[in-house]
Amino acid sequence: MHIQSQALQALTPARILGIRRGVEKESLRALASGALAVTPHPAGLGSPLTHPHITTDFSESQVELITGVHAGVQPCLDELRLIQQVTVRELGDEMLWVSSMPCGLPHDDAIPLGHYGSSNVGRSKTIYRMGLGYRYGRRMQTISGIHYNWSLPDVSSEQYFGLIRNFRRHAFLLLYLFGASPAACSTFVAGRQHQLQALNAHTMYLPYATSLRMGRLGYQSDAQASLAVSYNSLEGYGHSLEDALTRPYPAYEAIGVRGPDGAYRQLASTLLQIENEFYGTIRPKRVIFQGERPLHALRERGVEYVEVRLMDLNPFETVGINSQTMRFLDVFLLHCLLTDSPPDTPQEIVELAHNQHRVAERGREPGLELERGAGTVTLVDWGLELIAQLQPIAQSLDAAHNSTDYSSAVAAAEHAMHHPDTLPSARVLQAVTERFDGSFVAFVKAQSALTKQAMLDAPLAVETREHFDTLARISFDAQRKIEASDSLPFDRYLQEYLSPRHLTPSRQLQT
Repeated sequence: MHIQSQALQALTPARILGIRRGVEKESLRALASGALAVTPHPAGLGSPLTHPHITTDFSESQVELITGVHAGVQPCLDELRLIQQVTVRELGDEMLWVSSMPCGLPHDDAIPLGHYGSSNVGRSKTIYRMGLGYRYGRRMQTISGIHYNWSLPDVSSEQYFGLIRNFRRHAFLLLYLFGASPAACSTFVAGRQHQLQALNAHTMYLPYATSLRMGRLGYQSDAQASLAVSYNSLEGYGHSLEDALTRPYPAYEAIGVRGPDGAYRQLASTLLQIENEFYGTIRPKRVIFQGERPLHALRERGVEYVEVRLMDLNPFETVGINSQTMRFLDVFLLHCLLTDSPPDTPQEIVELAHNQHRVAERGREPGLELERGAGTVTLVDWGLELIAQLQPIAQSLDAAHNSTDYSSAVAAAEHAMHHPDTLPSARVLQAVTERFDGSFVAFVKAQSALTKQAMLDAPLAVETREHFDTLARISFDAQRKIEASDSLPFDRYLQEYLSPRHLTPSRQLQT
């Protein structure tokens, strides 16, 4: 794959400075003991339905922090740190769990689902989560991560899909460099089939794993494995997703939309309940209008940005990610955009899944080989080849920003390729074994306590506290307004929202 020199020349300083990014960060709330906190979302953090920066993910116990859209890496990171500071101060005796793999979990049914009030939209969010629990088990949904949202000016939907295809081909490099979940608490796999080894009585791991979160134990599903979604065009992608959203799936029909007591168990018995259920390492995205289906927005107005979904929380970083990693992502995404991106094939989609599992579970294994076309190549050789191609892009970014930060991020990645013991996944295992007697929970508990203290010790301006108090009040007012304005009975609302006609564009999309 070669960088199109024309494309690199089109990367003017003005366009580079037009890059926008934002971060969404999920974390479980944990007790000082290392067990899951099953208390309600703290009221001081506002309404998770309507707050612009602080919500919940799958579980009521799973906080999600959302930055705004930023032109600079550091301002984005600063905002994330600020939101986390505000959040930590509302947690009382609890703390944010700093690993992607969960803390000590109770039985599945005791993991609380996110609750969003009594409005139709709020109820549908909880029922969607109920459905995820029936389909995949609640434990799997407690895995947390960081999503990196990214855009560049003057990029068409077709070009974004080219970026996505290349991202999927080269995602192994990000899993290797930034995977930080090589171990898990034994409660996570209790009663499940797995290939993990015991590190001690309560810790399971794989010796060369980088990201169990992105391996077969993480966000995986047999049902979705049957979805060979192609990223060759918005039209083809939209067709695949629409099929999954409207095709009944026998195992989910057996669960039933409602139980014998009449209570909802899931939104629908189709392969996907809604678009968000589709797991992927990267997604094409579009800001939606109120009540609009995400697929309709994409088909109607095209791709606006991409959402990178494979980043683990780094337990050694106060907010789970650092500026160097974000800068590497910028360079990597530009490389995916600027290099030739041939169409994907069903065979390549299968190969990519194999590569993902291999790197997630065995990434640091010396001499590990990945599938590439008709042959194989070692992960290190392929990774170094890609990193060499990143350098001219990093130089262009540095020239636009009058810095050396981007080249430094690429140089750090090259160093890590040669020194796998410096990778976050290796450092986690080293700390667990050398300092915590093989206990994953003890290690993460200690890191979480350190992070909490750092957040509490950092100064927080009175105006910032007042601003977030105001946001919390406004969010509760907004939730009450939504609840008061519902005009349809819930059953009718759901039927209308899920209607297939809301998935198709009202006009032919121009890309």
